[in-house]
Amino acid sequence: MTHRPSVALLIETSNGYARGLLEGITAYVRAHDAWSIWLPEQRRGETPPAWLGRWKGDGVIARIETPEIAAAVRKLKVPVIDVSAARTLPEIPWVETDDAAIARLGAEHLAERGFRRLGFVGDPRFNWSTWRQMHFERWCAEAGVECQTFAPAATKDDSPAKEADRLRRWLRGLPQPIGILTCYDIKGQLVLDACRELGIAVPEQVAVLSVDNDELLCNLCTPPLSSIEPDSRRTGALAAELLNRMLSGEDVPPQAYLLPPLGVIARRSTDVLAIEDREVATALRYIREHAREGIDVSHVLRATPLSRRVLEARFRDAVGRSPHQEILRIRLEHVCRLLTQTDLSLAEIAARTGFAHPEYLTVAFKRELGQPPSLFRREHASSRPAGN
Repeated sequence: MTHRPSVALLIETSNGYARGLLEGITAYVRAHDAWSIWLPEQRRGETPPAWLGRWKGDGVIARIETPEIAAAVRKLKVPVIDVSAARTLPEIPWVETDDAAIARLGAEHLAERGFRRLGFVGDPRFNWSTWRQMHFERWCAEAGVECQTFAPAATKDDSPAKEADRLRRWLRGLPQPIGILTCYDIKGQLVLDACRELGIAVPEQVAVLSVDNDELLCNLCTPPLSSIEPDSRRTGALAAELLNRMLSGEDVPPQAYLLPPLGVIARRSTDVLAIEDREVATALRYIREHAREGIDVSHVLRATPLSRRVLEARFRDAVGRSPHQEILRIRLEHVCRLLTQTDLSLAEIAARTGFAHPEYLTVAFKRELGQPPSLFRREHASSRPAGN
């Protein structure tokens, strides 16, 4: 009987992102009948489990976020894949989210709603928060958008009550309207709570977008919290694939493997158009509501009293794109979601997203995204929920 590798998963189950990692790993293991799994009950940043030092397994996938976990894993002398951004063991392969892509997606989502002032709320304890803030600020600088940032105190001296008071003071002093990206959903909830206590209208005065799309937490917020959905399932599946290759004797480079997010799950906290030009706001809302119905610019013109030349000029000034480009962007955004999360044929996807023929969809997709839909689907196949 061939040896069945034993693999330990040092990944917490207390948040949506980590559960997504585990779902991706599970999907890979089931598809390949790969390993026997050890999954201890683990909290984020917890000390290594007592059994780990005596464990005689073959490999590990871990969120290595503390020096203690790093030391314990290094002592095992087995192949390891890191799925944390802490980078405490730079000599091993690391699979994580693409924070530059997350920051860009967040800034674009808020800017598309007409915000010309943006803010970021981070958490200096985590590398991924620092990187998201850096890329968010860079996007704002390149776009000529005003950016305000807030970070909790780096020390542990401040109580949660003091930190909440600092956040309220920061929010009270912000120019309005403003769109805010928070580094993850818990921070988004804190910002929404502070806005409610201050009597700040969300999303009209402050729109709030977060990261991780922990559905339970986002839907418990008031109002429900919009959030960027990372491709955590695919991240977990890729980590499992890399570890399997290492267990087979293959040399896997100790580099970063970064995966882009799936998209924005829009909820009420960003459901607003902060555009002072009422005719342009009307046109933009019409496009967002009808883009997948096969409309073109002539349909948009019927929804406004403007001539085509005036609409084009004012739309570009407010949104940064032409009405045609906005229609195409929304269609392709939905195409990407259907490619990654369903098994629909290209003809069915074309019909659902406003393209007259799948050939037109393929040409537009390749021109805008640099690859054909079939390749995009293959590259994102492991992010597809089971059963679709």
